Amino acid sequence: AILDGLFWMGYLAWRGSGRAAMGSRRTGQDSENVYAAAKAWVDRALRADDSLFTPCNPIWSSENLAELRERFLDRPDYGADLPRTGSLPIFFSQLRYQLEDSPTEVFQLMAEVLYVHYLILVGARNKRARIELVSGWSLEPVGIPPAFIEGLQSGFINVGAGAAKIPFQVGTLIEVIEQWKELESQERDRLLNDPWAFKDFLFTRHFTSQLLVNNQNSGGIEKHILLHIVFPDEFETIGPTRKLQIANAQNFAHFIKEPTSDVDWKLQQIRRGVEETHRSFEHFWEPGIKEVWEEGKPLDCKKGNGTMCALAEKLYLPVDFLQEISTLLEEKKQVIFQGPPGTGKTFVAQEIAERLAGSGRVTLVQFHPSYAYEDFVQGYRPALIDGQPGFKLTDGPLLKAARSAAADHDTKHFLIIDEINRGNLAKVFGELYFLLEYREKEINLQYADETFRLPPNLYVIGTMNTADRSIALVDLALRRRFYFVEFHPDEDPIKGLLRRYLAKNAPDMGWVADVVDRANELLRNDRHAAIGPSHFMKPGIDEDGVRRVWKYGVQPYIEERLFGQNDASFADFDLDRLRSTAARTSAGGDGLDDGAENGDAQQANKNGASDA
Repeated sequence: AILDGLFWMGYLAWRGSGRAAMGSRRTGQDSENVYAAAKAWVDRALRADDSLFTPCNPIWSSENLAELRERFLDRPDYGADLPRTGSLPIFFSQLRYQLEDSPTEVFQLMAEVLYVHYLILVGARNKRARIELVSGWSLEPVGIPPAFIEGLQSGFINVGAGAAKIPFQVGTLIEVIEQWKELESQERDRLLNDPWAFKDFLFTRHFTSQLLVNNQNSGGIEKHILLHIVFPDEFETIGPTRKLQIANAQNFAHFIKEPTSDVDWKLQQIRRGVEETHRSFEHFWEPGIKEVWEEGKPLDCKKGNGTMCALAEKLYLPVDFLQEISTLLEEKKQVIFQGPPGTGKTFVAQEIAERLAGSGRVTLVQFHPSYAYEDFVQGYRPALIDGQPGFKLTDGPLLKAARSAAADHDTKHFLIIDEINRGNLAKVFGELYFLLEYREKEINLQYADETFRLPPNLYVIGTMNTADRSIALVDLALRRRFYFVEFHPDEDPIKGLLRRYLAKNAPDMGWVADVVDRANELLRNDRHAAIGPSHFMKPGIDEDGVRRVWKYGVQPYIEERLFGQNDASFADFDLDRLRSTAARTSAGGDGLDDGAENGDAQQANKNGASDA
């Protein structure tokens, strides 16, 4: 009793020491009692040989485990054909015959094995009664200490129905611990301080008992139970089948920043990503989380929780889209946003960079036809040298950003290149083509007698206007070094962006989104000429403001795109005419050219309303 009291005092001190608990540790009713019992078992049975129920008694010794193995694991069929004892389940009826005439220590060991097995299980009936039943077969029965009885009340993991699996699950626990006892104490301590090394030990066991030699994986759930019991802050309370389902859920994929085949490492990355960008949660069955992996629904964005969620609300873009961009940046370090003008490419690039890096760590540069390597990387510039005019070797924005990032290596830095395809890219980038692909390598710069490398914490976002026909597309060498993200008004998430913005900021101006959709439908043969939503995403936008933007911004642009065509085509883009056509379409009229387009437009309106 004194030892138990000391343990509980130590446990409470440990829990109150400021140790941060990750999300996989369960909370709520009786959870503290469960984890207290789990920690006691780890400290007593795994670090030493002590009993869980009667401290300082070496119940979990190699000798007792070997005796239990001989009677239970190596005689799986013994007692199967003998009369059942009363109404006992088959497992316990047969177990009584298998343990008959065992030493008292073996009965107690089996009772404690069952305690560990039942500790975090949900739905196991009569946990306490069955443990005490086995202990009661001994000539010297031992009861469960009162403090540990509380730990049996709840549970976290449901193994489902199937009494036939119990022998394999309990047998897996016994044989794992039997092999554990073969380790030196120093190696045991190492594994108990390293969750991933412990998992590797656990999942590389080969069982040799008669029960498991041909059923290596029949009790596999027990390994997942052990993972959480020993490391509750690292491993989820989930069985292997559900773990795979959750880890492979498409809407969680962008949270896995480090590709791996380890399902538990995937789950840990998913939990971290969800909690950083959405909200904290206790388990994957919570409403709003379960639907993501079970039904394929997207994560809800909770206001005020997570960097990307707040940014998504500000930009009226889905959080998954922004998170995907973040993932692309982590993988490639370089992305290009491409699309027609007015789709928010530069604005989104700046907002993402500021949000991920913070103020003062974002460099913006715009390319143009006269821009050169000497402007971007490094070159000689006019300067006064000792009072005389001359030329001085000067770093360009690329080198300045790279040096700042290298000096601040624990923080992200961004270089935004606006209108990236307006420059002669091969001329501007020079040897950087190599460094964009091989960040870990160094290369000699053209003008300096020094080597240079791009630091891994410098990220590059370029923007490319696909409507500008006066410039060439980027060459294949550069294209291979960037990921490309589409910003097109006819594709999600830019599609519907204006409607979402107006629904929140100017509900009576929703017709503007209909007008833009109709105009873009007329421009469908040249999708890169589409009208972007940002023309009208202005604070206080009203009808007069829309007419000014249309007359002095949109119509001149459309006229240039339609240069050489007849005047009738341009007349279709009159604002009032477009508004009237869009209104008839919304009302179910025949304002569009044919029925198929009318159906598409109605669906677009329906989707837009849903988004709003």
